[in-house]
Amino acid sequence: MHRPIVYTLHPYRRDYRKQGDCGDGAGIGQGAAIPLKPAWAFAALAQKNQGVHMKRTALAIAVLTMFAGSTAMASSHREAPGITAHPKVDSTDFYMFRSYEPGREGFVTLIANYQPDQSPAGGPNFYMMEEEAVYSIHIDNTHDGMADQIFQFRFNNTERELAIPVDGTSVEVPLQNIGPFSAAGRENLNVIESYYITTEDGRVENLTVGGGQTNFTKPFDNIGNKSIDEYERYAKAHIASIGVPGCASDGRVFVGQRKEGFAVNLGGLFDLVNLDPLGPRDGAVNTLADKNITTIALELPIECVTNGSEPIIGAWTTARAGDDLEQISRLSNPLVNEVVIGVSDKDAFNQSRPSDDAQFATYVTNPTLPELLEILFPSVQAPNVFPREDLVAVFLTGVDGLNQPAGVTASEMMRLNTSIEPMPRGEQNNLGVLGGDNAGFPNGRRPGDDVVDIELRVLMGALLTEEQAPSGQLPFTDGTMNDSTDFANRFPYLASPLPGSENPTGE
Repeated sequence: MHRPIVYTLHPYRRDYRKQGDCGDGAGIGQGAAIPLKPAWAFAALAQKNQGVHMKRTALAIAVLTMFAGSTAMASSHREAPGITAHPKVDSTDFYMFRSYEPGREGFVTLIANYQPDQSPAGGPNFYMMEEEAVYSIHIDNTHDGMADQIFQFRFNNTERELAIPVDGTSVEVPLQNIGPFSAAGRENLNVIESYYITTEDGRVENLTVGGGQTNFTKPFDNIGNKSIDEYERYAKAHIASIGVPGCASDGRVFVGQRKEGFAVNLGGLFDLVNLDPLGPRDGAVNTLADKNITTIALELPIECVTNGSEPIIGAWTTARAGDDLEQISRLSNPLVNEVVIGVSDKDAFNQSRPSDDAQFATYVTNPTLPELLEILFPSVQAPNVFPREDLVAVFLTGVDGLNQPAGVTASEMMRLNTSIEPMPRGEQNNLGVLGGDNAGFPNGRRPGDDVVDIELRVLMGALLTEEQAPSGQLPFTDGTMNDSTDFANRFPYLASPLPGSENPTGE
């Protein structure tokens, strides 16, 4: 029996929330058995990988760049031809994890990053969010590939048209501020960025300001310390306690600029793979280390996002833009559109819903990247078992015994088992489940999970037997590394953005 499709339209702009099954054929499969190594065995596999030796060679990490079909390869930066024309709604990374801030273990944090490759000195306009767009975080807790909860963010950038006298004439200034400003004193700030959040049940309330207000303020980007003294203190003043319709407990929200948290060796990849893919995991330069991004972060009580006694949830982020608010960005698991989906289908994937992912199934069950590695580098052998049910588990259903719910409709989204206790920041393993840390990727994703290394190893067969994947035991790496110590131990976790001005004194 299929639930009816229900649309709830926003009274001012066209957007929808959709519940129910799309009908027969909407999914790839339900509840298929996945013959994988159990989660407890991954740690032993990772330890074994550390002892593997191979000659220094430019293994086909190059294929990543060929396969991506984009000018930059990161978790989801410019991953499809169409999105390159819409950087304000380009989703770059998605995270979902049990909060590990001390005292907040009963919450789930969801983070959607947008606007890639931000130069800290990107003035005079910097990186405001698009007013004619809807940024959404979707949660599926019934495992049918459809959203059961949607948190929609809409932005408003109010220009104040500040002017100064010039020879007796008041003239509007060309800059975004005419003096220092703070969270409490914004008289010198030329534009006020605000947003509101809607769910099916109504607007989310800003409890921090009191009085049931529904507008939130976004901190301005990190211009530099002459304009904003102690930026992190300024940004933290914009973390708001929220009341979510239908939820008895309060959550938190933050929207603002953060330091880019994704690590990848772009320079080496594009220079004919000028790196050692089996060398030190932190031996190369992270090309994104000097960039910022814009973060949408939600922290919600576990009981408000799960369905009854079922602890597993799925989630993803989308953005809609244009006169008809068409979906042009979609993201959950990292690197899917870069190294799994074929070039001609990249835009279609960004415009699709998880419930319609049957159309992309062959890219997962019969992936081209391992085969390209074998063709280009004969010393590497691609996995020889098809269909690749190990990849179906990681990307489409969840891993059996870890985060695969009963009766799941196969659909690409990030899945989190909220019954698994969070790991304190200092004890996290950045290889996640592969490193024996079941609170990490692919059971959700934390900022410190090194997803490039994890997914390279999984694509080459790390979850298969040696007979099925002769090269699956090799410790593939791009030479850059994410680690939990690079991030804060509190919401919203991502580090303070790099300042546009390098002047340390503000003089």
